[in-house]
Amino acid sequence: MASSTSLLLIPAALCLAVFFASWLTRFSWAKSVGTPIFVILICAFLSNIGWIPSAMEANPIYEGVFVYLAPLGIFIALLEVDLKSLKKAGLPLLLLFLLGSLATVIGVLVAWVLVQPGEVIDSLAPAVAGMYTGTYIGGSVNFNAIALHYQVNEAGNLFAATTVIDNLVGTPWIIATLILPKYLQKVFPRKKLATAGDKERVSTQESISLGSLAAMLALGLLAMASSKVLVIWFPQVPELIFLTTLALIFAQFPAVQQLQGKHTFGYFFILIFLAVIGTLCDLGALVEAGDLAGTLLLFVGILVAVHGLVLFGIGALLKMDWDMIAVASQANIGGNTTAIAAAESLQRPDLLLPGMLVGSLGNAIGTYVGFAVAALLF
Repeated sequence: MASSTSLLLIPAALCLAVFFASWLTRFSWAKSVGTPIFVILICAFLSNIGWIPSAMEANPIYEGVFVYLAPLGIFIALLEVDLKSLKKAGLPLLLLFLLGSLATVIGVLVAWVLVQPGEVIDSLAPAVAGMYTGTYIGGSVNFNAIALHYQVNEAGNLFAATTVIDNLVGTPWIIATLILPKYLQKVFPRKKLATAGDKERVSTQESISLGSLAAMLALGLLAMASSKVLVIWFPQVPELIFLTTLALIFAQFPAVQQLQGKHTFGYFFILIFLAVIGTLCDLGALVEAGDLAGTLLLFVGILVAVHGLVLFGIGALLKMDWDMIAVASQANIGGNTTAIAAAESLQRPDLLLPGMLVGSLGNAIGTYVGFAVAALLF
């Protein structure tokens, strides 16, 4: 049971990480790195030296971030979405997402041949390959669904190791997808969507009013409560779909469009989410897992490398927008929450809704593809 002191110190540390990461970007050498990457790195460092716990450990603060704060941040961020951007970004991002899904499957098969994980993992190796296929098409929901079906969760050491490696490889890839578009755009310029620069703003320069803050939080909390009721009535529909729909409905009202501070507060909550993601980089847990961790790290490292090479490579040949490729990759590797985080961090509000939608599609198809890959390899 976490002490009341730690329940205060952990959120204080997360907020300080966001503050310090934002402060660092005042320097010219740090501007190209960006606040989100600094937030992840700072919290990964603090977690590994033991100053704050890892999110791998059961902690009500981290659970609260995942259950409440991240969805609230998504809702507020979506309040600034212009539905007209969906026509321009929707289809290209969908095609890139499907390409990224195919790239994940190719990566799993290449890693299977090169690493031969069955020699270390034994009979559950195909199931683990299916788990990583599912999670790198649509997120952790698919990972857990496949693990439960094949009872990998009952093999304690193996399941723990697969989870640790998933986080240790996935988090650096989040960082990579935030860095790559900036440098690739300089070397290989690509035309961006017409809406791409419409809402580019520095969050610290956005005016904020007390009334707007109260209205945003009230709308967000009411929408989250409504989504939880709706999912009881329609359990086959993901809760985040209801939340997204409500946000988009509200976003079309002139009164909501005039609210001040949507970008600032949505971005802040997403940065807190990324701070918690940073704590998942638990190097100590990697060392404890030994040879099994080494095999899994090589397997997943090859998988993600192939995914990135195929998606960015073909995207480059098609002269696609680098930001769009990065968001599509995050929709695959991290799911809809990290896709939205990538769109916000890259200052691309036009990609918020398409990223949300393709991330939700990944939740829908990832489990099926993961089971198919596992069945193929058994």
